Amino acid sequence: MVAVAMMTATSVNAQDGYDDTKQEVAVSIGGLSNSTWMSIGEDLGTIIASGGTATYDDGKFTGPISVEYFYHLDSKWGVGLIGVFTQEKKDMFFQKEKIGEAKNVYYTFMPAAKYNWLRKKNFGMYTKLAAGLSFLSQKEEMTDKSFEDRSESSVCFNFQASLLGMEFGSPYLRGFLELGVGEQGLALVGVRCKF
Repeated sequence: MVAVAMMTATSVNAQDGYDDTKQEVAVSIGGLSNSTWMSIGEDLGTIIASGGTATYDDGKFTGPISVEYFYHLDSKWGVGLIGVFTQEKKDMFFQKEKIGEAKNVYYTFMPAAKYNWLRKKNFGMYTKLAAGLSFLSQKEEMTDKSFEDRSESSVCFNFQASLLGMEFGSPYLRGFLELGVGEQGLALVGVRCKF
């Protein structure tokens, strides 16, 4: 279905392209990002290693919230930069007693490329790929002082592959939806300003 949609969009775009805007700035929010999966994996590893005596509960995720900028080289290709913020807060338990709170914060910066399958006045379809680095800050603040507070930082590779993006609205202000995988999420929605 995606291949058929892309071929149809390419055919339509050849007939009625829209090339007046060269730059765009977007803000979006997504769900189930790479950092979310990494946090879940770390929690499971801790639970298994402790034999179930250390657990987490009441996890709250903020984001991923993204800001992106693209400059269009021509009617098809755009290059840009994406910044993503994700945060997780959760309660920590040892033998079913709350001992503290943990907070993970991810800042991600990724150069990106975008290919427009369809670029018309009020609608567009595209694919977006990005790769870069995530900077992780982890803090554990203990309410039970028999355990020590802990903090550490790390850096890891991260990416976003939005296989299908759709935007709609005026030539200069549009809403959009993307489906893919990566640090911006499996699905994301946002608003884009073109100028």
